[in-house]
Amino acid sequence: MWGGLGQGSPLRSPRAAQGRACCCRMARWLPRSADLTRFCQKLNRVKTLEDDMMETSFNRCLSTIDLTLLGIGGMVGSGLYVLTGTVAKEIAGPAVIVSFIIAGFASLLAALCYAEFGARVPKTGSAYMFTYVSVGEIWAFLIGWNVLLEYMIGGAAVARAWSGYLDSIFNHKIKNFTETHVGTWQVPFLARYPDFLAAAILLVATAFISFGAKVSSWLNHVFSAISMGVILFILIMGFVLAQPKNWSSQEGGFAPYGLSGIMAGTATCFYAFVGFDVIAASSEEARNPQQAVPRAIAFSLGLATGAYILVSVVLTLMVPWHTLDPDSALADAFYRRGYAWAGFLVAAGSICAMNTVLLSNLFSLPRIVYAMAEDGLFFQVFSRVHPRTQVPVVGIVVFGLLMALLALVFDLEALVQFLSIGTLLAYTFVAASIIVLRFQQQKADAPAPAAGGRPSPEPREGPSAGELKEYESFSDKLQLVDRDKSKEHREPGQLKAAFEPYLEFLSDFYPGEVVTVAVVTLMVSAICLCSILVFGNTHLHLPTWSYSLLLVLFSLGFLLSLLLIWAHEQQRGTRTFQIPLVPLSPALSIILNIYLMLKLSYMTWLRFAVWLLLGLLVYFGYGIWHSKENLREPQPQRVTARYVVFPSGSLEERVQAVQPSPQPPAGLPDTDTEDCKR
Repeated sequence: MWGGLGQGSPLRSPRAAQGRACCCRMARWLPRSADLTRFCQKLNRVKTLEDDMMETSFNRCLSTIDLTLLGIGGMVGSGLYVLTGTVAKEIAGPAVIVSFIIAGFASLLAALCYAEFGARVPKTGSAYMFTYVSVGEIWAFLIGWNVLLEYMIGGAAVARAWSGYLDSIFNHKIKNFTETHVGTWQVPFLARYPDFLAAAILLVATAFISFGAKVSSWLNHVFSAISMGVILFILIMGFVLAQPKNWSSQEGGFAPYGLSGIMAGTATCFYAFVGFDVIAASSEEARNPQQAVPRAIAFSLGLATGAYILVSVVLTLMVPWHTLDPDSALADAFYRRGYAWAGFLVAAGSICAMNTVLLSNLFSLPRIVYAMAEDGLFFQVFSRVHPRTQVPVVGIVVFGLLMALLALVFDLEALVQFLSIGTLLAYTFVAASIIVLRFQQQKADAPAPAAGGRPSPEPREGPSAGELKEYESFSDKLQLVDRDKSKEHREPGQLKAAFEPYLEFLSDFYPGEVVTVAVVTLMVSAICLCSILVFGNTHLHLPTWSYSLLLVLFSLGFLLSLLLIWAHEQQRGTRTFQIPLVPLSPALSIILNIYLMLKLSYMTWLRFAVWLLLGLLVYFGYGIWHSKENLREPQPQRVTARYVVFPSGSLEERVQAVQPSPQPPAGLPDTDTEDCKR
């Protein structure tokens, strides 16, 4: 009877002991749910802003005019001299004017989001910083990582265009000299010959940027003034030489490619306005960012849109649109009208405009890298600010050299489309961040977080309104349960009183939780809806009924998410600029940006995925361990009592005795422990 429990029993056999030991070792390596929860919290933690956001190690010396000219310099570059002719001849015809109007309005939606963030969070970092304070750390890092590459490729591409434009004035003598005396190579992703002129202009621009924000601003003023003078000359001479018959039906009409051509032109023209984020990146160096940043973004975007529209008008009125030269449309138009000397003025304006774009890229990039390094997510050496010039000189020099290297040896034509996806992704996250931030409690009103990371559900009304209160007694908890839910004053993120009878089940969530889930649902619905619009008929070959059904379903998901967000209270009465029609305006920006991203080629997405993987390696290898938010995380505390508030209004107090882990009596071995050790 007792023999079954002897040495031969399977319960005490060596094989069973080895099995238990193996299970113990596996259990040690498997992550626990608490560890996974803490890991996810680390990935989605948001940046804690300082009480005095005007305090900075930079020099706050930039005025509204300085910021406006920086924005104009970032937007009105070579695109004004090249893009207008290309879109007019190959995509939209004279209706390129309508394309620029629509693209300007679409860019306005994204620009207003940047304006609100730049005024509320006057810190350098642009889209990276805006995402960090509202969405989460890993998303902010990936946005900053993509913007970093966007600026590097953009600056190098503009430098090569500047070099090629100057070389064409001298009949390509520089190119011929380099190919003869240096040589050429046929290597994938490398240029046919090294472009020493493009690298040289980047090094010179890097030297000027390192002298400080005031020197950079002054240099930008000079080039912007020359560029705007040339644009004014083009407009005056263009209207003098205008011939309305060039829009007549004999020349193909105003919109020869129809509505599809106008919308295709809009997608191309949209990228002409991507330079306004330099204003948000410079907000930490603005004297009065709360007013200067929104005004500068509005003024610069309005002037840039007006310049693109008016230049398109005079260009298509001077000569028939189908005879334009896409590479040098303006200079060729003046040449064909008998004003060859005007081509030199156009060339001078084009070079000055490209100089402002170079300065804009070199000005913004080191500041975004500085913001990431200052938060501990990027290498600390880039957070050093020169004590005299008050600029991140290490980032300026290092990334200026990297940009010069890219321009010297790499073929950037295949990588230029990569600029679009990084910009559009940044616009999308900034628009989503606006919704999340608008429905969060303000810092001064936010309740203190509890040990578990949830905010303390402390009422705001009463004699202690405006102050934090800690519940310590049982009667305090009873007051919490008996509070009046129908109070007039509601915090941001709470359900509006008018919707509470219909959506009462949502009132049990913490303020802002439902909005966050609705924003995620809105973005998923937008991705699905745009995927059906872009790929439904071409790649997926959906039948008409399923195509229509999916469009209706995802449109309903998008609209319902939008209505659910709107049903909650948002922040009111802030002293800084606020974008109107929230959440509608950011939602339109989100769906437009996603649609344009899905129109990009699959090779662009492939390169984007590779760059994202490299970014994740940097983040998990360095950023997550050195993040300054690690120092602010509360230490775990032992809980001795819990108060549970049920929806019915009852209250239960549960006391948990905190006892040490049971140890086996002395002299008696712990079998499981011994097995695990073996």
